[in-house]
Amino acid sequence: MTKTGYVALIGLPNSGKSSILNALLGEKISIVTAKPQTTRKRILGILSEENYQIIFLDTPGIVKPAYLLHEKMLEHIDSSLEDADIIVLIYDVSSDIRLKEAEENELIKKIINEKKKPIILVLNKVDTITQEKTNELINKYTGQYNFDAVIPVSALLNFNLESLREKIIEFLPSAPKLYPDDIISEETERFFVSEIIREKIFELYEDEIPYSSEVIIADFKEREKGKDLIRAEIIVERESQKPIIIGKDGRAIKKLGQLSRKSIEEFLQREVYLDLRVKVRNKWRSNEKILKSFGYAVK
Repeated sequence: MTKTGYVALIGLPNSGKSSILNALLGEKISIVTAKPQTTRKRILGILSEENYQIIFLDTPGIVKPAYLLHEKMLEHIDSSLEDADIIVLIYDVSSDIRLKEAEENELIKKIINEKKKPIILVLNKVDTITQEKTNELINKYTGQYNFDAVIPVSALLNFNLESLREKIIEFLPSAPKLYPDDIISEETERFFVSEIIREKIFELYEDEIPYSSEVIIADFKEREKGKDLIRAEIIVERESQKPIIIGKDGRAIKKLGQLSRKSIEEFLQREVYLDLRVKVRNKWRSNEKILKSFGYAVK
């Protein structure tokens, strides 16, 4: 008997959804940075074994919308909840404030109260608290809410993820596999390359720049002889942001290009020539037409 199903990973920004997905898959398909709101679109990751296939839906962090972009991100969460057979709700236990924010979030409360599907609560980052505190939280959430399971994990240390995987398998419906066993995502190389560049922007730049930026792959040419050619456009919202991306004498964008190219080559397992250009799209985060062209429309 084969078991197959969709599993939505839900939580506040920086709760560790992408880190948990990458650890479970054993492959980095979802970008991770120390800054919140790194994930913007639903990312599909597939874990296949002989008798089961888990199709993970990594979602953006739940935020109060300040831009149309945020509303589109919430639409990706809603569609994932609809498609999911199992919901994995991820709490960051590294501070009481984070737990309080998660408990008070309206969407999380709605998910828990309606409970139309199995919900597994994951207490992530337990490496940051004591065993006594971990046990206290397990008892609290097991008794206070009607979760189907409460599992403490540390994505950073790869702790207890096997227990999470086994619990997910337990709740999977009986169904044939939907993807070949050697596929770990349905996203294209273009998508992953753009995400890698965006990850480096989050790592290198401060303040509003990472959140005001988008990366579009304008050209992607594989070559039999020589390096593959990748031309990427970094989109910002204001003219004043363009020189910040470029930096004095072009030093900032040069460093961005070097770090991005290294990670892209590691991912693609081949050499590339990376050309980065900066373009301004005024207030793109609030422009329906631009957001649709950037792939934020929920299908």
